[in-house]
Order: sequence, then C-alpha cells, then structure tokens
Amino acid sequence: MRVQDFDFALPPELIAQFPAVRRGDSRLLHLTGASGALRDATFADLPRFMRTGDVMVLNDTRVIKARLSGVKDSGGRVEVMVERVLDAHRVLAVIRASHAPLPGSGLRLAGVLEATVLAREADLYTLRFDCAETVAELLERHGSVPLPPYISRPAAQADESRYQTVFARHAGAVAAPTAGLHFDEAMLEALARMGVVVAYVTLHVGLGTFQPVRVERLAEHRMHRESFHVPEETVAAIQRARASGGRVLAVGTTSLRALEAAAAAGGGELRPGHGDTDLFIAPGYRLQVAERLLTNFHLPRSTLLMLVSAFAGMENIRRAYRHAIEARYRFFSYGDAMLIEGRT
Repeated sequence: MRVQDFDFALPPELIAQFPAVRRGDSRLLHLTGASGALRDATFADLPRFMRTGDVMVLNDTRVIKARLSGVKDSGGRVEVMVERVLDAHRVLAVIRASHAPLPGSGLRLAGVLEATVLAREADLYTLRFDCAETVAELLERHGSVPLPPYISRPAAQADESRYQTVFARHAGAVAAPTAGLHFDEAMLEALARMGVVVAYVTLHVGLGTFQPVRVERLAEHRMHRESFHVPEETVAAIQRARASGGRVLAVGTTSLRALEAAAAAGGGELRPGHGDTDLFIAPGYRLQVAERLLTNFHLPRSTLLMLVSAFAGMENIRRAYRHAIEARYRFFSYGDAMLIEGRT
C-alpha cells in the first residue's frame, strides 16, 4: 500500500484551533464497520452506545510542558521540543534552528537553563541539562504546553488544563491522547453508574504521532518508539468482560496501540506488560483486543489514519471522512469524536 491511498483534501477552517467551550460539547460520528452505516450524534450521547459490563480503556498518560525556546552558544535562536525524558538530567529532543547545533555545543533555554548537546541520531538530539534540579522539575517550571503544529497560535494558560485529560496521572507524553479530552468527571461517573467498567493503560505519546510518513510504501515505514504499560487489573477487567459478553472500547489510538503491543508481546494473547513499542498498525494488521474504538479525526497521510483504516476498513473511513467534511465536523486534537464499531 502507498501513503497516497490515505490522502484527502481538508478545508483549513475545519482544523479546530480551540477546544469546545466545555468538555463533552463535541459532536460524535458513529460508524458501524460491518455495514459502513453512519450516524450523527453528540458526545453526550455516548452512554446510549454503551452497555452494562462493557469495558472502556483510557490512556492515563500526562502531558509534560515539553517546549522550550532559547539560543545557541553562537547566538542563533532555537526551539527545543522534548520527545522523551531519559533520566533525571537527559532528554531526547527535536531541535529547530537555522543551523543544526553540533555535539558538544551549548544551549541557553528559557533564559536560565544551560543544556549541552551530547549526540544526534537522525532527527533526535540527546541533551543534558546542567542543573541540580531534575528535568521534570525544570520543564514544569520553564516549559510550555506542546500544542500540535497544526494549531496556529501560541499556547495559552487555558491549554494547560484543556490539553490534558481529567484522568491524566503518569507524566511523560509530549502530545495528549486526544480522544480522552472529551471526557469530564460527570461523563465518567454516568458511565460507571450504568455498569461500564473503566480501565487504564499508559502510553506516553511521542512526537512520532505528528511525524509525516516519508516513504511511499507503507511496508517501509518505521514508527518512533513509545513506552507503554498495560497493568494486570486492566487485563483482568477485559477477560471478565469477554467471559460475560461485554465489549472492549479503546478510547484513542494510543490506548489501542498499548493493548495491541501487550498482545503482540504475549504471542497474540493479552497479558500485563510494559516496555517500548514501535508497532505500526495499518490495513492488513489483525487486531487482537478491542472491538470498538473512540477516536478523533486524523491528519491526511498519517499513521493514525492508517490505524483507523485497519480497524474499520479503508472504504468505510473514506466515506466517514467525506461525510465529516460535508457536515462540518471539527478535525484533529481539539476537534470532534468518532465512535467506530469494528468490522466483526
């Protein structure tokens, strides 16, 4: 398959630049994968699509303030986007500058932070912060919210809460698991009251989620690695649901990837686990765990669009996206949601 198979024309005004006034005010497009049937709804309707005994799997990663601006030793301006925290003082990062900094050179970030470029591999630099405080402390104090590149405005104070799910617990992501942004406490409580089991995984979303696919053939694409954890209690909840006829809803492509990574590590059987994954889910991949997927609308030619096409079928997704554009749904991180029933 080729990347061009996943291209489509999106009017720029449909790219959501701000979140809805309140969490849960978004629209919801329901797609039945077996038939291709589409139904317009709102996110407030989600309980109508759930049943007692269903399991809903959320990604509880927490977004860190990963963006820093500053200057090189030479005086040239740089922007640093932390991709992953390696330890208390080292990170992997993408650096934007007119001239790439060399290993051994220094950076002064946020006006006060001294960092040294240790190494470069492809697009990623290893940086060491020469401070007594930990990287986590420094980013929280001096960094800014890493809004995606298609949001064409600086991060505002409101983004510190709105670009974070209400159930975020484990810091480490540089992009939000955006399907989870629609949930507020009231929705979670309503689903729990009707007997929906809420379970959690952790997948620290990396910058690879926004990276373009630079090869023409999908078989040649390699994903950036992301760390994940599927706890024992989540596996147990899914097993109980299956035994009693409940369904598994993965909230977001990141939750789905974590579940599939754990199943792949278990030889096709979902088991508790943690580690790094570069799993690439595209049409032809046989999904193991979730029958249903709640997700946002994704970028053209992106690995996320390829994942949902694997889940629902390429023609179903093409039809759904055409409908979403005609019906003026809002796209990408702060946009509307889509509930997909798998093809089986």
